[in-house]
Amino acid sequence: MKPVAIFRHTSREGPGYITRFLDKRQIPWEVIAVDAGDAVPQDASAYSGLVFMGGPMSVNDDLPWIPEVLAVIRDAFAKDIPLLGHCLGGQLISKALGATVSRNPVKEIGWGEVRVSDNDIARSWFGDNRKFAAFHWHGETFTLPQGAIHLLSGVYCANQAYAIGKHLAMQCHVEMTAEMIAVWCAAGADEVESDSASPAVQSQEEIQQQTKDNLPRLNSVAEQLYGHWILGLSA
Repeated sequence: MKPVAIFRHTSREGPGYITRFLDKRQIPWEVIAVDAGDAVPQDASAYSGLVFMGGPMSVNDDLPWIPEVLAVIRDAFAKDIPLLGHCLGGQLISKALGATVSRNPVKEIGWGEVRVSDNDIARSWFGDNRKFAAFHWHGETFTLPQGAIHLLSGVYCANQAYAIGKHLAMQCHVEMTAEMIAVWCAAGADEVESDSASPAVQSQEEIQQQTKDNLPRLNSVAEQLYGHWILGLSA
């Protein structure tokens, strides 16, 4: 099988739980570290699927690699090679497919409930899950591209996930591990403090307290989502 390409945009926001998932199933993968200067491939057909992780930048920033990433997303979409986006990754997929990425009404940081949409496509992705606590760290949001089916919503962000066929884009983070949460909290302490007035921003203490209860369920949701996504991987 061709490897799954995992695009990393900052060293702190690596693949997390998805590599554990792929390793257990002996699915090959490789990280394309855009933040470290790795070249963005022009042809998606070298990979069985493309995964895009998060990052603190905006898809609307004037960064040299963003047009290259948008181009390979469009190439994969045209070739029906599965796309999977987490937070910034979901926004990149959205912009590449003609949707708009703009400021969310409030910043979301920490644990927050999301609800699964009442449609058959959402149930095929999420199984028996109807709501769960997702992890959030974002200030922007996307609209839905043409042909997208809404999958998840939250109180502070209406578009938390959508699917187009075998492609999945998420605003929230399902890839989290305990180690990632600890690193993000340490690195983002100033951001948490400066945005503490937002009703959707938790303190570091609240995040850590809720991680013990929420993370196992989030890992279970990730298993369900990734399990459905790999059904579309090309040989």
